[in-house]
Amino acid sequence: MNPNYVGDGEHNNEQMQSQKRQRTVGLTIRRRWIAPDPTMRVIHVLRRQPPCRHRVGKIDGDRGATQRRETKRMQHKGFYSMFKGSISIICLDFETPLNAQPINQGVYGSTALKHVLPALSINTVTMSLGEDPHSEPPSLVISTVLSLMAYNYPAEKISVYLSDDGGSILTFYALWEASLFAKHWIPFCKRYNIEPRSPAAYFSESDGHQDLCSPEEWSLIREMYEAMTERIDTAVLSGKISEEVKANDKGFHEWDQENTSKNHQATVQILIEGKDKNANDDEGNVLPTLVYMAREKRPQHHHNFKAGAMNALIRVSSVISNSPIIMNVDCDMYSNNCDTIRDALCFFLDEEMGHKIGFVQFPQNYNNLTKNNIYGNSHQVTNQLLNLKVLMGGMDSVGGPMYVGTGCFHRREILCGRRFTEDYKEDWDGGIKDKTQENIDEIEEKAKSLAASTYEHDTQWGDEIGIKYGYPAEDIITGLEIHCRGWKSVHSNPPRPAFLGVAPTTLAQTLLQHKRWSEGSFSIFLSKYCPFMFGHGKIKLRHQMGYSIYGLWAPNSIPTLYYVIIPSLALLKGISLFPEITSPWITPFIYVLCVKNMYSLYEALSCGDTLKGWWNEQRMWMVRRITSYLYGLTDTVRKLLGLSKMTFAVTSKVSEQNESKRYEQEIMEFGSSAPEYVIIATVALLNLICLVGGLSQILTGGRNILLNVFSPQLILCGMLVITNIPFYEAMFVRKDKGRIPFSVTLASIGFGMLALLVPIV
Repeated sequence: MNPNYVGDGEHNNEQMQSQKRQRTVGLTIRRRWIAPDPTMRVIHVLRRQPPCRHRVGKIDGDRGATQRRETKRMQHKGFYSMFKGSISIICLDFETPLNAQPINQGVYGSTALKHVLPALSINTVTMSLGEDPHSEPPSLVISTVLSLMAYNYPAEKISVYLSDDGGSILTFYALWEASLFAKHWIPFCKRYNIEPRSPAAYFSESDGHQDLCSPEEWSLIREMYEAMTERIDTAVLSGKISEEVKANDKGFHEWDQENTSKNHQATVQILIEGKDKNANDDEGNVLPTLVYMAREKRPQHHHNFKAGAMNALIRVSSVISNSPIIMNVDCDMYSNNCDTIRDALCFFLDEEMGHKIGFVQFPQNYNNLTKNNIYGNSHQVTNQLLNLKVLMGGMDSVGGPMYVGTGCFHRREILCGRRFTEDYKEDWDGGIKDKTQENIDEIEEKAKSLAASTYEHDTQWGDEIGIKYGYPAEDIITGLEIHCRGWKSVHSNPPRPAFLGVAPTTLAQTLLQHKRWSEGSFSIFLSKYCPFMFGHGKIKLRHQMGYSIYGLWAPNSIPTLYYVIIPSLALLKGISLFPEITSPWITPFIYVLCVKNMYSLYEALSCGDTLKGWWNEQRMWMVRRITSYLYGLTDTVRKLLGLSKMTFAVTSKVSEQNESKRYEQEIMEFGSSAPEYVIIATVALLNLICLVGGLSQILTGGRNILLNVFSPQLILCGMLVITNIPFYEAMFVRKDKGRIPFSVTLASIGFGMLALLVPIV
């Protein structure tokens, strides 16, 4: 690994001939780039290379370019009211998608010999265990780690690193327990080829009768796992580790009474050394290397959140394994496919195109979604085309998908700043350092120096090297810069999902997650990393548009608020915003509305979603935009004005028993007086009042004339009321603890009355 390197060289601008290529693993031994000492500091300004331009022929694949219709505002001076109505329709179809050709990336059987398979560093990060053990429970984290250690891949070429940003002794204890259980779990998985290889997921899905193992062996391994998790959970509840346990490993002595989650020394402990002859499983096979890392944190030094932790892992792994491939995954995204590593390497090792691939991105999938996806957390095709399966597949045709922060395989060299050159070759036969002459204690001390809080001072880490700093969505910027340095990426979505995580199970968690995403993306759009400016002349325009879709999430809150409020208020006040129902001018509005929703429904059903699931997604589309995206917009503006600082909010991975039960029954969870709920309740009540008032005017006035004039607004307001039915139930019908509190209902009634007094003309 080279933290100081920016490659030289010019691109070969010859246009490549397009052709279908079978994704098979190459067997050629290639020249290896020798990395300088990773401890070398960068104190000079790295020079920039000219923009990388590389013309690539159109890749063959199924053409699925999605057509979108845009409604142009009425230009005729006599149609002012029609212009106002057109804004609502524009709001409905506000986002301009990537007009690309989705490519179905597939992999075929690997023909690679064992000795040419590259070594791999698997990095996973926890962000809150030191402060709140319940947001990312240690038992969940180690289940993910165990699944990552059990891949169908040579164990001596796998190194798993866990970064504990809270520096908690409870996390270290849980990982120490996992290192002992791995000796039994990994051979059990490989002997019977079980899936998934996360013990928590496996034992929740299997009763042992469908497996090849005997019931006695299945019961034994389950009892061992449950005993381990019970010991871990007991330690978490008590908040301390017994002296008996501490005597079993020298690593426990790294903690003292003065350690806190925000003020602690650097800790690096190699729990399993893959090169150690004694580090074998029950069957005598080599175990993967397992490393615990807690980077140093001091109150006087900014730690740069998740990006800082990932960069520390890049440096620490360079002195322990220095694998040419780095895979990173969130601590709650366990491996669901034991062949994922080989699938990813099929792209990297392709003899014709592999040298152009900088990273391979797998989609995010979840294992706890309800049948009808109550909170719209599925990443299947949705009505906005902002999911991984379509958008990412479409981006493959213009340079590749963006990096989404988890489930991704990177070349180590591109994370160290290397630019793409046509003559770039990689020798995959290597990467694991030979430490037979180096003491483990010496390696750990050297690694600790790389995880020091002052190490990055006066260096290019977080700027030219590693994961980028300064923005909540550091992953998007990192991927964008990799693409701008000339590298391509690939989106791989195998039939069996590569990773499965935990989706938010309450409305509050869902809104918090989308607030963080929208805020981070919008702050990038307003920065020097705006895809249209930073990517100009480096990546294609359609690629820039694909990146910009996410950056426009937050500002979309404004037209959406107009869409759900103004037409309904105009109906109540007797103001027509749309052409009459008998007018030919109404045709574009009806056409856009019908075609968009029919196509969205077709996409959802074709991807296995249900009709009710699609309807829930429409509801969440509205809710996220008037709450999460609105807060993301305002918080970004406040940061630009210097009124607030960047924070990193962690979505909780657990919920209470009653909350889980309501989630399984697909009952929306409120239960608190959050400001977001006031907005939701106010909009719902406002639409109900306007619908009742509008119908009253129509029934008491000239029925035929008013219906002809106000039918479009009446239909729109009526659909919004139907969409908001779960909110009315939560305010006036439900009696459980997950209902909307009375204080929120009272506040929303007050704000609704005030909104009725606002003039709209």
